[in-house]
Amino acid sequence: MRAHRSRCHISHRFQLGDTSSRMAYHNTEELISEVEKRPALWDPSKEGSGGIAHRRPTAGTCCGGGAMEGKEVDMKRAAAQLIERYYFQLTDGCGNPNCTNSDCASSGKVGQLTKNEAAGKALQLFAARAKLCPTHHVMVAKTTRTEGNGSSNAMPSQTSGGQCAMQVLSMASASSSSPLPSSNVPPLLSPINAVTPQDTECLTEEILKETISECRAADNYAKLRRQLWAVFSNEIALRQSFLKNTDTKKEEMVTCDITKEEIRAQERDLDKDFDSQETLEEKMDSSMSDKMENGDVKRQDMEINVDIESLRRSYEMLFDCPEKEFCGTLMNAMVSLLSDSLSIQVRVHKDMFNANPDNINLFVIIFEISAMTWTEYIEVVMLELCKVASHLCLEDHVRLTRYFSTYTPARLKSLVETLHHVITFKIMTEFPREYFINEEESITSATKVMKLLYYANILGGTLDEPLLKDLPPEANDPMDSSDDPFMAMSHESKEPKQKYEDPLGQALGIHVLDSRDPLIPFSEFSHDLLSDQIEMDRDFAYYKAGSDKFSFMHYPFILTPATKALGLYYDNRIRMYSERRMSIYQTVMEGTPANPYLKLKIRRDHIIDDALVELEMVALENPGDLKKQLVVEFEGEQGIDEGGVSKEFFQLIVEQIFNPDYAMFCYNCETHTFWFNPTSFESDAQFTLIGIVLGLAIYNNVILDVHFPPVMYKKLSGKRGSFHDLKEWNTTLYRSLVELLEYEGDDMEEVFMQSYRIGYQDVFGANLTHDLKPDGENVLVNQSNKQDFVKQYADFLLNKSVERQFHAFRRGFSMVTDDSPLGHLFRPEELELLVCGSQNYDFMELMKSTEYDGGYTVNTAIVKAFWEIVHDMSDEDKKKLLQFTTGSARVPVGGLARLKLIIARHGPDCDRLPTAHTCFNVLLLPEYSSKEKLQDRLYKAIGYFQGFGML
Repeated sequence: MRAHRSRCHISHRFQLGDTSSRMAYHNTEELISEVEKRPALWDPSKEGSGGIAHRRPTAGTCCGGGAMEGKEVDMKRAAAQLIERYYFQLTDGCGNPNCTNSDCASSGKVGQLTKNEAAGKALQLFAARAKLCPTHHVMVAKTTRTEGNGSSNAMPSQTSGGQCAMQVLSMASASSSSPLPSSNVPPLLSPINAVTPQDTECLTEEILKETISECRAADNYAKLRRQLWAVFSNEIALRQSFLKNTDTKKEEMVTCDITKEEIRAQERDLDKDFDSQETLEEKMDSSMSDKMENGDVKRQDMEINVDIESLRRSYEMLFDCPEKEFCGTLMNAMVSLLSDSLSIQVRVHKDMFNANPDNINLFVIIFEISAMTWTEYIEVVMLELCKVASHLCLEDHVRLTRYFSTYTPARLKSLVETLHHVITFKIMTEFPREYFINEEESITSATKVMKLLYYANILGGTLDEPLLKDLPPEANDPMDSSDDPFMAMSHESKEPKQKYEDPLGQALGIHVLDSRDPLIPFSEFSHDLLSDQIEMDRDFAYYKAGSDKFSFMHYPFILTPATKALGLYYDNRIRMYSERRMSIYQTVMEGTPANPYLKLKIRRDHIIDDALVELEMVALENPGDLKKQLVVEFEGEQGIDEGGVSKEFFQLIVEQIFNPDYAMFCYNCETHTFWFNPTSFESDAQFTLIGIVLGLAIYNNVILDVHFPPVMYKKLSGKRGSFHDLKEWNTTLYRSLVELLEYEGDDMEEVFMQSYRIGYQDVFGANLTHDLKPDGENVLVNQSNKQDFVKQYADFLLNKSVERQFHAFRRGFSMVTDDSPLGHLFRPEELELLVCGSQNYDFMELMKSTEYDGGYTVNTAIVKAFWEIVHDMSDEDKKKLLQFTTGSARVPVGGLARLKLIIARHGPDCDRLPTAHTCFNVLLLPEYSSKEKLQDRLYKAIGYFQGFGML
């Protein structure tokens, strides 16, 4: 066995041990301190590190306990790793009997050195950048030791005393110093030399089964513990474990121009260190990399060669054993592998680590552990696993995502809940409040891994074809712009901005809009506690800066809709302030009249005409003014718009727009939704202006009482409607088409008598027909073409028949929201929630969040009477109360608790009605003498709530 088989990082290994180990640790720290004084002697960039990332303390430490910067920590660890290699080269040699390196023990030119002398010499070699020999496979003589329990264990001979001591200390630190639950751990000896050769190379289902049987028969699980440590603490052994087919693997190696002798050598040398020079593994990786660069093999398309079914059976056998016999060893081994070996490689030697596509096996094997949902695993192993997995290259993230997409819904949900547990654990127990949550690596790395599961959820579910990437770009608008001046204006305006595209989604070729039926609901990915803890102002700043700072807005799936709405609010407000400053600048520098707001002066009796005319003038003359804060003034009224007047304006204009007299939209009585009238006589400009109104409502944070089917928001997000979208718009038609699809008889033509000519009605009830194919009346639907018929039928109703109206509508909507992260943050169903608000009228939530002013408290008699009256109201009256107090009858995103209603005392008992400041959600309530009088005045107030005046 090679002399420095189980090397770990010095800073981790020498945490505990005997006196000699502490002395070695002390001296090594002194060496590193001396290295820090000579920074020019070691340049990480010349070592191919590719940059050093910040590293948080490992499991068992407080995330805020170290004052040292992350880069300095990684530099120390990398320096210690190199010094350790020089140390072993001086004490044990490289194993090559023909070595000519005068600084290597194998050459015979190095005299007898004490540990401290070897450490000092190692520092000198490190500072001089001396030559490091490639390591060679060395067989170490063994002796036999009998444990107290009667079991026999192989021990390294004392000829390699330094190596043996280092291995013993490595085991000691991984077992006794671990914060993991106590359990039986392997004896303090070399884990590899303690078992048979076939056990040291890799682990298979057959080997594990045989070992478990032997241990059960002897009622002694020492061998199992040593075997688990040997494999799960060594990346080379673990990478080669549980492979699908060894013969297939050999054939793949041969195709990489590797000789049979090299294959045999690699099979004997599975435990070689990653940083060994000129190894067979690097040759194979180099050959594979050349093939990938030449386009023969795409890494992200390479199959993971782990036998998943065999692996799962192996874990079932393992966890049938008493947990106390192996769990501590297994966790210690994985922590040692993840926190030391892999953590350094993916950070400091990332390019070298990513050169081997088989490294993905390590993560698949660990993720498959069923016990990963246990608290002990979550709080230690999963933390380290996420940190390492988040640093993998994009191609390996793609492969992991495709692997996760094969999970069952229950298994995927369990893993998502595990990651939520990781985040919750860090927030609740170890995260110091003075730290910014975006800088906590445990939380950000778990979020990055959850993104893999998010896309796996889409990929493993049912996709809505055609995929978004296969659709023609929206810019290729085929419609004639002669009757819509806005279209010509939009083409002449500024260049369209590139929207953010997630690299993982692009590599997978899917988008969230492509999901029709995910494995688990998307709501399972949002984390309420995390969303509440995020400082959205700072997170938004990181998002807009586009720097390397982590922003949760790049991972919107983990945020609640209310938190995302807050991020959108910041974006809109900053844009408003920017337009305001620009207006003031133009006034000062150019003498133009100050116009910091988008002002609309409206007559209540002509609200549609006035609003659309003024908006048309603004959009044509200066579209940028649409990005200003909206201020509405009703002619003849004294109300000052601080938000409440705008709310009423939008409510009134929406009521008029959907009035059947305008015939712009059709109403479906079954689903109570509106859809575009395909035979509307209104110009495209009118639909564009309606789109502007909807965009302005979102931009000014106003909820609308509109009733579009969900497919509308899907189309606004950029995806065309499809057959399954008919269910929420025209349920009867959808059921009829499903019945047609499910019919399997050969007499379909006689039973259904359905041709490719379809009939529909316009808004006035007139019957119209349309041929889905040329001469459609004579083409009957049968078993061979029924799928095509249903597809074309839905495409006509949802897309082609309303193409002119919808394109104009979306054009107006985009004029206001084109620069907004709206499409990136919100899925279609969340966009509907943002526009229309929630349907959950929970007035208990509102009561708990209400504040009191002017002398009122929650225990005031009139306040108690008020809430008793409210809870006895009908749903319709409750909506009127909301309309009266807030200016909108809709529930905001996040529930009624987000309203922050204030009830203020408005004088003693009197005959006045209650009044409200809708801009600030303030209800002014006189202190009436009785509950009956309060009820009478309150019902009168909410029955006559239109109009504004000055108090």
